[in-house]
Amino acid sequence: MTNALVVLSGGQDSTTCLYWALNRFGRRQVAAVTFDYGQRHRIELDCAAHVAMLAEVPHTLLPIDTFAALGGNALTDARLAVRPGVDARTQLPNTFVPGRNLIFLTFAAALAYQRCIHHLVTGVAQTDFSGYPDCRQPTIQALEQAIRLGMDYDLTIHAPLMFESKADTVRMARELGALPALAWTHTCYNGQQPPCGVCPACELRAKGFAEAGIPDPLVERF
Repeated sequence: MTNALVVLSGGQDSTTCLYWALNRFGRRQVAAVTFDYGQRHRIELDCAAHVAMLAEVPHTLLPIDTFAALGGNALTDARLAVRPGVDARTQLPNTFVPGRNLIFLTFAAALAYQRCIHHLVTGVAQTDFSGYPDCRQPTIQALEQAIRLGMDYDLTIHAPLMFESKADTVRMARELGALPALAWTHTCYNGQQPPCGVCPACELRAKGFAEAGIPDPLVERF
């Protein structure tokens, strides 16, 4: 019986959390789910599938096309370039997809309910959260309570990286044996491999590896 479901984007943080879940719950007790939400960096879908294969966990891909229909952000609207800094009106990066983590975790909870899974694992972190309000601890706590009430189901949301810096997550990945899998992850908002190295996501990832004093296995792969 599976005990934990990991929301696996194919990126650095969710992959680290997958290996955290394997360590916490056991290899045969973990499954992963990935969402196709019309993201322009669609290569992460292939990365998620490959990481799940390396970790030897069951993997489910679920489609959510509403975010692409809504547009208005640089991750789902190809007309918008990824820009550093924040929007003058919202004071958030233009890569913020409103409601994304709320929807992801709600759909993941519905899948967990169907499969009698009581633990969700997500890679959100408010320490290096890029200005995204749906990555904050109060948001996750409130959502967990709403899901428990709305589904009348005992569900716990784990966010192992919530208070960790990017350097801390790199060190955690090393301790968990996740570095080989990180070579097959995708972080670049521009959807490039090798990564562009200049978008905010690439810069944050590079900063974390540099501060941890550990070479990025993704960069070394190229």
